[in-house]
Amino acid sequence: MAISFTVNGKDVSVAAEPDTPLLWVLREELALTGTKFGCGIAACGACSVHVDGQLTRSCSVPVSEIAGRAVTTIEGLKAEDGTLHAVQQAWIAAQVPQCGYCQSGQIMAAVALIERTGVPSEAQIDEAMTNICRCGTYPRIRKAILAATGRAARAAAASAQGEA
Repeated sequence: MAISFTVNGKDVSVAAEPDTPLLWVLREELALTGTKFGCGIAACGACSVHVDGQLTRSCSVPVSEIAGRAVTTIEGLKAEDGTLHAVQQAWIAAQVPQCGYCQSGQIMAAVALIERTGVPSEAQIDEAMTNICRCGTYPRIRKAILAATGRAARAAAASAQGEA
C-alpha cells in the first residue's frame, strides 16, 4: 500500500504495510537513521519525532496514521544552509551526550517543549522531558534547554546585577 506524507519538508510516498511503525519507515525506507529504536513500546523516547508539530514516539504509530501529515525528524531541524537548530547548538555547547544514543529523541522533545512554551521553567522541563537517558545526562539536558531559550543568559545577567 502506498502511503504519502511529508518528511522534513519533502513529499514522500512509501510502499508499506499500514501497521508498520513510522520508525521503521523512516529508518529502513527513507534512510533517516537519526531517529533511534529504543524500546518499541513508546516508553523511552529515543524514537521521538514531530508529527504536525506534535512530539510523537514513532515506534508506536502505524505509518497509515501518518498519511497526508508532516513529519520532522532530527535531520530536518537544521536550516537549509546547514546551520544547526538553536537546541542542537546548545546541546553541543553543554556537551550533553555521553553515549549519545538517546540524544536525537531528547533534542526533538526539547524543541517541542520550547515551541510549546517559549521559555520553559525548570518545572516545565522536568515535566516534559520524559525521555530516558541511561547515561544520566539530565542536568546537562536542562542546561542546554535553558541556554537554547536564552533563559540561562538572562539569569546569569540578573545574578551579576544582584552581586554588583
